[in-house]
Amino acid sequence: MKTQNHYKRIFRKLTLLAFLPAMIGLVSCSENIDESNLYTFTGETIEDYLSSREDQFSSFNYILTRVGYDKILSAYGMYTCFAPTNEAVKAYIEELYNDEEADLPHNGMTSNSLEGLTDSLCNDIALFHLANTEVMAVDMTNGMTINTMLGRDINAAIDSITGNTVLNAYSTITSMDNELENGVLHVVDQVIRRSNRLVAGELAQHEDFKLFTQALTVTGIADELSATLKEGIEEITNNTAKWYVPEECKVGFTVFAESDEVLREHGINNIDDLAAYANQVYGSCADAGSGWYDYYRNHNIKVDQGSDYTNPNNCLNMFVRYHILKFRASYDKLLYSFNEVSKVSLVEYYETMLPFTLMKIIRVSGKRYLNRWVTNTSLTDRIAEMGTASIQTVMRNGIEIKNTNIQALNGYIHPITDMLVYDYDVPHGVLNERLRFDDTSFLGEMMSNSHRGATYAEIKAWNGGISGSEGSLSGDYIRYPSNYFDNMRVYNGNNTHVMYLSGSNNGWSNYQGDEFNCMGAYDFAFRLPPVPDGTYELRMGYTANGNRGMVQFYLGRSSSLVSMKALDIPLDMRRVPVDNPDGSPDTGSGTGWCLYTKTDDMGVETDANMHNLGWMRGPLYYTLGKGGGTLARANREDLRRIIAKMQFEQGEYWLRFKTVLPDNTTTEFHLDYIEFCPENVYNNNQYVEDMY
Repeated sequence: MKTQNHYKRIFRKLTLLAFLPAMIGLVSCSENIDESNLYTFTGETIEDYLSSREDQFSSFNYILTRVGYDKILSAYGMYTCFAPTNEAVKAYIEELYNDEEADLPHNGMTSNSLEGLTDSLCNDIALFHLANTEVMAVDMTNGMTINTMLGRDINAAIDSITGNTVLNAYSTITSMDNELENGVLHVVDQVIRRSNRLVAGELAQHEDFKLFTQALTVTGIADELSATLKEGIEEITNNTAKWYVPEECKVGFTVFAESDEVLREHGINNIDDLAAYANQVYGSCADAGSGWYDYYRNHNIKVDQGSDYTNPNNCLNMFVRYHILKFRASYDKLLYSFNEVSKVSLVEYYETMLPFTLMKIIRVSGKRYLNRWVTNTSLTDRIAEMGTASIQTVMRNGIEIKNTNIQALNGYIHPITDMLVYDYDVPHGVLNERLRFDDTSFLGEMMSNSHRGATYAEIKAWNGGISGSEGSLSGDYIRYPSNYFDNMRVYNGNNTHVMYLSGSNNGWSNYQGDEFNCMGAYDFAFRLPPVPDGTYELRMGYTANGNRGMVQFYLGRSSSLVSMKALDIPLDMRRVPVDNPDGSPDTGSGTGWCLYTKTDDMGVETDANMHNLGWMRGPLYYTLGKGGGTLARANREDLRRIIAKMQFEQGEYWLRFKTVLPDNTTTEFHLDYIEFCPENVYNNNQYVEDMY
C-alpha cells in the first residue's frame, strides 16, 4: 500500500517539473555538478537521511561524497538507495584489501581503510547501490531484477525461512521503505556483492559445477563467452526528436548448467562419462531418414564422436552449446508477465548456441521449466476455451530451472535439475505447437542491455530526464543505431528510425505490452527464429491505425537483398476494421473482421472465413494494457496477417519490411510479434487451433 508520504512526494514531483532542465545530465557527469542548479527541499532527502545518521552511514556517505553523488541525492529526482551500514562497509573494505585472487594487489587500494579506496572503487560501489527509479518493498516481494545506475543488476528475493528480502543472495534489507523527498532508502547489512568475473570464470568459483566448468573449458566454448561489449556501434546523426539512444551495446550470455550432483544421478562422474553421454544423445541426430537435427541432416554435416572436443560438430561441444543463450537474463526475466489473461502459461522460445535450435521456457505453478511437452497445446476440442485434459497429455514435465541467479559480469548461470539435450522429442514434440515470438525475444541485445520491458521512468532517466517527440510519437522511447542488433539489418541507414516502445505506462493492445515502431522511409529485415523442418503459416501480429503506412514483405535465406523474394501484395496497416452494430463481418477492410461476441458461435465460423482471406483476429491470450480489460481478440485494431504458408527448413531466414510510401516519412510501421504455426495445428483434421 502506498503511504500518505508517497503521494505527497508525487505531488511535489509534479510541482518541481520546472526545475528539471537544470538537472539534465547531472547523473551522467558527476564531476561537473553545478551546485547552483540544485533545488533545495523543505523535507528530508536521501542525502539528508544519510548525513544526519553518521553513526550508521558515515562510511557510505564518504564514498558517495568522494565521487559527487551526495549532490545528486540532495537534488530533484526519484531514486532508490540501498544504504550499507558502517559495519558493512568496514567488512567489505577488509575483504577487498585481502582478496588474494584480485587482478591488482589489494584491488588497487592504497591502504586497508576507507580512505584507501580508489575513486574507481568508490564510483562502482556508489552506483551499484543506487537506482534511477523508485523500488518499494512491495515491488520486491515476488523477486525482481533491479537495474542500478552502474548498469549492473541487483536480484531481489525473499528468504523462504526468515521472510527477509535478500539482495544478490547475500545482503539482507534490515529497514525497508524509508520514504524521502526524492526517493526511497533501504538499509542493508552487507555491501551488495557483484562479480567482475566472466561467465565461465564465475561458474568455476562454484564447487558444485566442476564438471560443467571443465566441459566449457575443454570444448573451448569458455573463450567464446568472454565478450562484454559490441564494437563499432554506429552513430545516429539525425536524432532531432531527442529520443534516448544507447551509447554502448552490452553483450551477455545465459548458461543453464547441471550440477555435479545431477550429473552423478545419470552415471556421469568425469569428462569421459559426459562425452560418452553426449555421443549417445547426438551421435545419430543427423542420420539420413531417422535423424532429427534437421539443419545438420539437410546440410550433410557429419557429427564427430571423437576426442576433439573443440570441434563445433563434436557431440560434447554440441551438448554444451545447447545450454547457452546469447543474451543475459536473470531468473525473473526469462519470462515476461504483463497483460496475459490469468488462465494461460507464460511461454518463451529462445535460440541457443547450438546452430538454429530453439529451447522452450514455460512457467507452471510459479516455477520455470525447460522443454516441457504437452500434447495438443495449441488445439482445442471446445469453443472459446483451451482444450480439455483428455486431449492434452503431459509427455515431459520439463527440467526445472532453480531460482538461484548466479550472476557474472556478462551474464547469468542458472542451475537445472535434469539433463538438457536437443533430442528427437524437442523438434517433434516440445516445439510442435504454435510458436509465438515477441519481437524483442529474437533480439538478444534487448535483454543484455535491460531494455526489454524497461519502464518509462527508467528510459527517461537514461535520457537525462528528456522525453522525445517525433510526428505522432511523444514519450520515453528508445531509438537504436542501425547496426545495434545482430538479427536485424537496416538497408538505408538513418532513414529508418528503429524505435522501441515499452508500453509500460500505456493501455496498448500489444503482446507483452511493447512494440517495435519504425519510422521514416524504412527498409529493414529481421532474422527469423529458426524452426524445425515443416510446413508453417508465418504470421505477423500488429495493431492497425491511421498512423501506420503500407509495407511490402520479402523473405530470403540470407540478409542479402538479392536473396529476397516479395510475398503477397503490400499490406495497408492504416485500414482498421469496422465494428458493425449487427455483428456482420466488415468487408471494407478486406479482413472479414466482426466482434466475435456478437456471433452465435463465439466467432468460430468467421475465424475460418478470415483465415481464408489471410487474416486472424488478435488472440485471447492478452488484454489492452496491464490489469485486464478488453481482450485482444475483441479489439478491431488487433490483427494477425498471414504472410506466408510454406515449407520451412531449419536454418536461416530473413523477413524484410519495406515501405511503399517512401515520401511519407511520418508513418509508423508496427511489429508486435511473429508466429510460426505448424500445419498440424492450423489444418488439423480432428481439432481446431485455439483462440489463445
